Amino acid sequence: MRHVPKSRITVSLAVTATALVALAGCSAPSGSADADGDVTLTYAIWDQNQQPAMEQIADAFTEEHPNVDVEIQLTPYKEYFTKLQTAVSGGAAADVFWMNGPNFQLYAGNGVLAPLDGDGLDPADYPEGLIDLYSYEGDLYGAPKDFDTVALWYNKALFDAAGVEYPNADWTWDDLKAASAKLTDPAKGQYGIAASQYGQENYYNSIAQAGGEVISADGTTTGYDTPEALAGIELWTDLIADGSSPTAQQMTDTNPEDFFLSGKVAMFQNGSWAAIAYADNPDIADTVDVAPLPAGATGNQSVIHGVANVANAKSAHVDLAKEFAEFASSKAAADIQADSGTVIPAFNGTQQAWVDALPQFDLQVYIDALETAVPYPVSKNTAAWTSIESEVLSQVWAGSVTPEDGLAQLAEQMQAALDAESE
Repeated sequence: MRHVPKSRITVSLAVTATALVALAGCSAPSGSADADGDVTLTYAIWDQNQQPAMEQIADAFTEEHPNVDVEIQLTPYKEYFTKLQTAVSGGAAADVFWMNGPNFQLYAGNGVLAPLDGDGLDPADYPEGLIDLYSYEGDLYGAPKDFDTVALWYNKALFDAAGVEYPNADWTWDDLKAASAKLTDPAKGQYGIAASQYGQENYYNSIAQAGGEVISADGTTTGYDTPEALAGIELWTDLIADGSSPTAQQMTDTNPEDFFLSGKVAMFQNGSWAAIAYADNPDIADTVDVAPLPAGATGNQSVIHGVANVANAKSAHVDLAKEFAEFASSKAAADIQADSGTVIPAFNGTQQAWVDALPQFDLQVYIDALETAVPYPVSKNTAAWTSIESEVLSQVWAGSVTPEDGLAQLAEQMQAALDAESE
């Protein structure tokens, strides 16, 4: 997610579909205007690292609209969607705010978001997967701001010490497994890879690479009841069983990424958001690099996700809010984001500046991943089934339930949750 200053997207859906139906009727306006006709738009975001770039974007909008001041409201991601629910309920939500894929359909489907009419936004300027992600029943509600794909980070010092060649574009799952075994040294407490129970970074990708899907394109059918999904899950559980990864309990006691940051794990799959964090970390900045994901049976697909700017349908200045949402995802805004090096801008043709901002890493692999990227799996009420997914797969990762039995349970329960969405 990320934009999301953490190692994975957590679905923080703090509202139920029933609650959002009620929210749609709230009419108290947001935004403000003084007697001279000056307007203040509020803009809610969740990433402190991106705030300086967002302030530059706000200033650039004010240059074009001298009577408009954009006030940025920063809320940490952990509290962001809870605060958003409360604000929407009270009619006090920001005029423009960030939205992510797992939460999008619930807000769009209940009248909280204003459809973007497209006057200032051409869908062809953005990756198709993001336009699809932020469209609902034929209308576009989110202007794609940035995107993230996933790649394989590795510790060059550990590879050199073990005499193992660095990962490359030709790597397959077999290469990953073989290298992980060679890089594992129990005497040193060192492992080849952290096989964490992370969807976006790990098994969502491997399920696609095996030819499967987590959920159907229309968001109505589970994909967990297939041999391909099983293969995508077993890639990771086998690495734990082989001793090439810390155990599930170890990765519960210690954040999986911390094993990589401390030099105890040689490889770690992570999203493009990690680049700026790793560049700023003096312990690893000079010893790590990034390579494409290893390929499964059908390729090395990466999940694509990204944040969108959305306009509050109840804003007192809804037309201006839509205009700013579109501007904050424009080429001018994307250039500002790219120069900051924090996230990959979604606007096509602006990503090279992000790559160039951190030349010490081979960040082009994240851009190249667009060619075969698959959408982040979502439905109308994503959180209803991701909570089931997390609970069942935690037992699979711990080894208390076999992958076959776990996925059978997960598929049954997830499908029931999806069926309930259409009732």
